[in-house]
Amino acid sequence: MAESFDFLAALDGDERRALEDVSAVRRYPPGSALFHQGDDAGAVYVILRGRAKTSILSTDGKEAVLSFPGPGELVGELSAIDGAPRGATVSALEELETLALAGSAFRALLETHPRLAIVLWQVAATRLRDADHQRLDFAAYDVTGRVARRLVELADDQGTADSPVELGLALSHDELAAWTAASREAVSRALLTLRELGWIETRRRSITVLDLEALRRYAA
Repeated sequence: MAESFDFLAALDGDERRALEDVSAVRRYPPGSALFHQGDDAGAVYVILRGRAKTSILSTDGKEAVLSFPGPGELVGELSAIDGAPRGATVSALEELETLALAGSAFRALLETHPRLAIVLWQVAATRLRDADHQRLDFAAYDVTGRVARRLVELADDQGTADSPVELGLALSHDELAAWTAASREAVSRALLTLRELGWIETRRRSITVLDLEALRRYAA
């Protein structure tokens, strides 16, 4: 996947216990929203299991996918810190289990455990680097190149370099299009090209990378 920062793993034992003491476990079925773009500031979430989708809507109503946060990652903290409305929508892509805590409890945690501010800076730095990489992708690669790069990210997330690799994240063509800043039709053509080259196999909401090294060379 795109670069991510495991907030939960960065906590020491005391910090994690303090977080858990003021949190509740919440579960979300696929497709349900933790919060919507424009909502008032609310809870902060740490993902324990599953993946979410972070997306924004443009003024013309088109969705752009920013990331797919997974286990250990933090979402919703910015509004809790500055009180501004939610800047994006976060929804469950898969069955999702989270720790949820009120924004006021999160701010109090930062006051009583000041090292957490450094961890938050690490979260922010990781996201800024990822945003820079996405801008480079949009400027330097055509749609097929951007799709190939995303598929390599997904394959690498499986933790194996051996082909074939069945991608663990079930994305629709619309979601892949929103993630690559392309139309659904352009993404469908890109997937067809990669299929004809023998590098991938596609089924409904499922993609298997048949030749990861060839795809990686193309994406590079």
